[in-house]
Amino acid sequence: MILHISIDAHNPLQVATALAEVLNGKVYKFFTPGSYLVMPFDKHGTHIVVFKEGDVWVPSTDAESAQVLQAEPTKFVANHAAISVPTTQEQIEQIGQREGWRVLTRSSGDAVPFSAIEFWVENRILFEFLPSEFVPQYLQTMQSEMIEKILGQPI
Repeated sequence: MILHISIDAHNPLQVATALAEVLNGKVYKFFTPGSYLVMPFDKHGTHIVVFKEGDVWVPSTDAESAQVLQAEPTKFVANHAAISVPTTQEQIEQIGQREGWRVLTRSSGDAVPFSAIEFWVENRILFEFLPSEFVPQYLQTMQSEMIEKILGQPI
């Protein structure tokens, strides 16, 4: 279970505020200046940290924890997350449209194994949001029999 993730954003407060709206959460200032914590206060302690664009996690010395440093920003990133959310498809679409971000509701079929709403934060970071009616299909898809049918036997 993924309990928290972090992303960077050109406008961290705007992004944190929009994500908090989708997650029915609240926004707090985080430890790193210019970064924010989105807390939906669910039973899992789920949260999202939104750093300023270019902030990255780097390992520290053997005796110290990882730290956040500024690096060269990138247009797109490889990381993404699928998150079940308490909001509706319509609410998610409205939030994305208001922010000027790409939102695409995709249905399961040959190309994709489960329905999700692609929510492109700042048109560069992909979140797959699953309103409650999407979750059963996702959970069914993530069973070993179905994964092996889609991807073949494990390596």
